[in-house]
Amino acid sequence: MQSGNIVEFKGVQKTYDGRNLVIRNLDLGVRKGEFLTLLGGSGSGKTTTLMMLAGFETPTRGHIMMNDVPIEHVAPHRRGIGVVFQNYALFPHMTVEQNLAYPLRMRGESKAEIARKVARQVDMVRLHGMEQRRPQELSGGQQQRVALARSLVFEPELVLMDEPLGALDKALREHMQYEIKQIHRDLGVTIVYVTHDQSEALAMSDRIAIFQNGDIVQIDSPHDLYERPANVYVAGFIGENNILAGSVERHAGDGAIAVKLPCGREVTAKTAGADPATGAKTTLTVRPDRLVIGGDAPSLGNSLPGRVLDVTYLGDHFRAQIDIGGDQKIVVRRPSGQLSGKLESGDEILVGWRVEDGLVFL
Repeated sequence: MQSGNIVEFKGVQKTYDGRNLVIRNLDLGVRKGEFLTLLGGSGSGKTTTLMMLAGFETPTRGHIMMNDVPIEHVAPHRRGIGVVFQNYALFPHMTVEQNLAYPLRMRGESKAEIARKVARQVDMVRLHGMEQRRPQELSGGQQQRVALARSLVFEPELVLMDEPLGALDKALREHMQYEIKQIHRDLGVTIVYVTHDQSEALAMSDRIAIFQNGDIVQIDSPHDLYERPANVYVAGFIGENNILAGSVERHAGDGAIAVKLPCGREVTAKTAGADPATGAKTTLTVRPDRLVIGGDAPSLGNSLPGRVLDVTYLGDHFRAQIDIGGDQKIVVRRPSGQLSGKLESGDEILVGWRVEDGLVFL
C-alpha cells in the first residue's frame, strides 16, 4: 500500500439511537506491522472502534478499508482478522489442541497443515504437555495464552485485542505484556489493542490513540504523548500530573510564559500551543517525577514554599502531597534513595522544577 497503512478509517461515524454519536468522525490509519493501542475512559469510543474493525458492529457512515479494500460490509469470519477478548472466548468442551485447530478446520486446511500450525503455536506460547487439557483445567494465564495462540494460528496480518489482560492479576498481567510484545516482534503482525490502563499502553505500544467522547484527541508515540500532550485532557490522562489553575502574568521569551498562581507566587513554564494573552486564565501542568524538594529546589527555574500534608513510602520511590497555598496541592514523586533524612507531615519545604518541565495550556 502506498500509504503504508494496512487499515484506514475514513469519516467513520457510529450511532446506536440515531441521535447520539458514539464515534463522531473518525479518520485513522493503522500502519502495517505496528502495535497501536486505543486508549480512553469508559464510553470514549475505543471498543466500538475495535468492534467495527472486527466486523461485530457496522459503521453508520464512512468506510473502513483493509489493504485498500472496503470491509465494512464483509462478514467477520471473512476478514482474516485474529481477535482476542478479555474473557478468552474458548470452547469449554474442546481441548487446547482442538481450540487451536478450530479456525484452521473452518478454513478447510489439511490435517497435516493443521498439525504443523497447531504445534508451532503451542511452541510459541509454551503450552507443551497441555494440548489435551480443557480450558477449565488451565490457569487464567494459560487460558489467555491459548486465546492468543488461536488468534495467530491461521497467520493473520492483523490481530485485535480487547482488554485481553484485564482479568489477570498484576504480576501475571505484566508477564503477559512481555509475552505479547515478544510475539509482536517475532512475527511482525499488526496489532490493534484496546485498554483503559495507561501504564499498559505506555509499556507496549508503538503509537497510542487517545479517545475522548468519540474522537481521537491525540495519536502519538508513548514518549511524545507523555512529554508533549496536545491538551490538558491528555496531560492528565497519560501518567500522573499536577494540574494547577493560574493566569498569564507576562511572556518570558523563548516560548515561556510567567504564570501567577492563586497563592500569589509566579512560576515560569513552556507554552503547549499558541502564546496566550496577558491576563488569560491558564492551566499549568508539571509531572510529579519532575519535581525536586529541599536544598536543590532554589537552583531550578521555579521554586515554591510548601507544607507537607502526607508522605507515602512505596519501596523504590516515595510520594509526598504538598500544600503550596491558594487552595492548591501538588504531588511529588522521587526515588527513595534521594530522600535525605525523614520527611514528615507538617514539614515546611521548598518545591522546585525546571522551566521546560512545566506546560501551559489555555
